[in-house]
Amino acid sequence: MKILVSALEHSANIHLKSLKKELGSEVEFVGIFDSDLGNSIIDLRSLAIMGFVDAIKKLKFFFKLNSQMAELACEVDKVLLIDSSGFNLPLAKKIKKKYPDKEIIYYILPQAWAWKKKRIPVLEKTIDHLCSILPFEKEYYSKNAPITYVGHPLLDIIKEYKEELNKEIKHVAFMPGSRKGEIRKLMPIFREVVKKLDIEATIIIPKHFTKEDINELYGNLTEFKTAHDAHKTLYKADFAFICSGTATLEAALIGTPFVLSYIAKSLDYFIASKLVKLSHIGLSNIMFSKLKGRDLHPEFIQEDVTIDNLVKAYQEYDRSRFLEDSKALRAYLQHGSSKTVASVIKR
Repeated sequence: MKILVSALEHSANIHLKSLKKELGSEVEFVGIFDSDLGNSIIDLRSLAIMGFVDAIKKLKFFFKLNSQMAELACEVDKVLLIDSSGFNLPLAKKIKKKYPDKEIIYYILPQAWAWKKKRIPVLEKTIDHLCSILPFEKEYYSKNAPITYVGHPLLDIIKEYKEELNKEIKHVAFMPGSRKGEIRKLMPIFREVVKKLDIEATIIIPKHFTKEDINELYGNLTEFKTAHDAHKTLYKADFAFICSGTATLEAALIGTPFVLSYIAKSLDYFIASKLVKLSHIGLSNIMFSKLKGRDLHPEFIQEDVTIDNLVKAYQEYDRSRFLEDSKALRAYLQHGSSKTVASVIKR
């Protein structure tokens, strides 16, 4: 079976690797994905963007890439789209118009429940199988929508969970993000936070960064140990300070208490605040508020990301309550998703 895959994000490709194991060697990928999975038509590093402004600058490039992907659809058995709705939803519409009988599967759906709910009827009409990774997502779709909760992909790859916490905080992990703009904004603050805490600090650096990237983005790292494996480091850590993103949910599932910190470009934040109607930006907080009606962890955004705020949140943290909430969140998500999605594709 030949599948056209569109997986633009690094996190999407982590989950795609788990899915590939379930699909087996008889399945061939074409399209956009990590080079470890086959011959991608483009280097994923050229696709990295941060925020609305950066996306606008690359519009022409993405339009051309989208058309190229649509042309490839003619030679495949099925289409698999993962996350990245800004690129994948227009691609799905283009493919469905050109090849009405081509089966399209969407895994890790657009967060239409958070913004642009008008996309939901479009998704129902365009996509043959909607594979949801959020238990509450189905309630936003119509009764006959082709949507199934398949489990959460992080539960396919996280193998160790905390059952209890150390009495004292001795080791703290810092994750200032994977995008250069995020790192530049958070590192000066994280560096000062470390100076105020009597702990061992580890900075988690994306594996694909070069020595030049590290020197440019992180600056002086004498206060930190360095690591690349996020899951192992979070499991060993007693606490973490994390930029918004998938890492916050990883920490929540592992059971490592953490504080979310995020500083966006001013224009990006202004646009997002007008479009997205959410009380939280952390996915674990969004899910936990659906489950229990309250926050799982503190969030600091924009000008609230200060040294004093982060240190105070650290000092006042109820880690025992967090651990129990973490276990409840894992139970809510039930299981991983790769086996279920593989069965949908093979069907």
